Amino acid sequence: MTLPSDKALVPFVSVDHMMGLVHHLGIEATLRGLAAHIEEDFLRWESFDKTPRVASHSDVGVIELMPTSDGEMYGFKYVNGHPKNTSEGLQTVTAFGLLADVYTGYPKLLTEMTLLTALRTAAMSGVAAKYLAPKDARVMAMIGNGAQAEFQSLAMKAMVGLEEVRLYDIDPAATAKCARNLAGSGLRVVPCESAEAAIEGADILTTCTADKQYATILSDNMVGSGVHVNAIGGDCPGKTELAPGILQRASIFVEYPEQTRIEGEIQQLDPDHPVTELWQVMAGNAEGRTSEAQVTLFDSVGFAIEDFSALRFVRNAIEGTRFFTPLDLLADPDDPRDLYGMLMRAAPEVAA
Repeated sequence: MTLPSDKALVPFVSVDHMMGLVHHLGIEATLRGLAAHIEEDFLRWESFDKTPRVASHSDVGVIELMPTSDGEMYGFKYVNGHPKNTSEGLQTVTAFGLLADVYTGYPKLLTEMTLLTALRTAAMSGVAAKYLAPKDARVMAMIGNGAQAEFQSLAMKAMVGLEEVRLYDIDPAATAKCARNLAGSGLRVVPCESAEAAIEGADILTTCTADKQYATILSDNMVGSGVHVNAIGGDCPGKTELAPGILQRASIFVEYPEQTRIEGEIQQLDPDHPVTELWQVMAGNAEGRTSEAQVTLFDSVGFAIEDFSALRFVRNAIEGTRFFTPLDLLADPDDPRDLYGMLMRAAPEVAA
């Protein structure tokens, strides 16, 4: 058996490796590291190729590809969203991703992104809150206590100093799960019996529900002045969480308008309704929060540059660690023009 050359090997980060890496770094340090890479890339926003994700919708969910490149590296993520999966014992969202060298086209990293997407989504929320939430925000309402809730809570603790999270889900078992998982995290955890109870005293309102339908998780009268709304669950056509009245009086910030107008909360508004790209706020080209009474809304749908940042973070983080496997992914014949010869030389020997 011929051993693969170094040129044939691509670092592969499995789910087990990803979990090990997060524990090795610490979850809050991981979230801060992801956030730092996102900020770095958002501050060079104009150097990236940008396109809305390529989506294949069905009656039960969506499968998407999310590509981008900064001219030196190319990244993409495969991701699905199938809300019905939890009733079948499956994840709503699964993902994997790849980072490649533009000059050669050779992959430089292949990784699971189910866990990584949860982490980077939370890190992105933390980045947005850093720029948009009230500076003294210490209490968050977490509406929807599924797979993303703990990550969101810990990202806000790591990024803006959150002290208390108030939990509500239509499924009490989900709230109990989230409260149990956050015990010992340093957060004060308050399970609530209604969304109205959860938002009492909250400076940040995060919605993260999974139903693929137009829904009103927050009605207009539930959102008072001065809060920051972090809307995550609306992320495809026909799926929203906020009453239109909230959108009409909020200052709305988005990742990439061409995608968010199709998939985000603002699909409910006129196509020319004014929104601000978050990278412009980060770069100092646009204003974020301007008053104590202002309602800010981050209409989060997820964008490929965030996944690029996450892939870049992982590639850097695994160097010198054991949290990857060299995967024999690429053919590397002695003569690049003789791929067939390489195949033939690998034929099993026939016993005489």
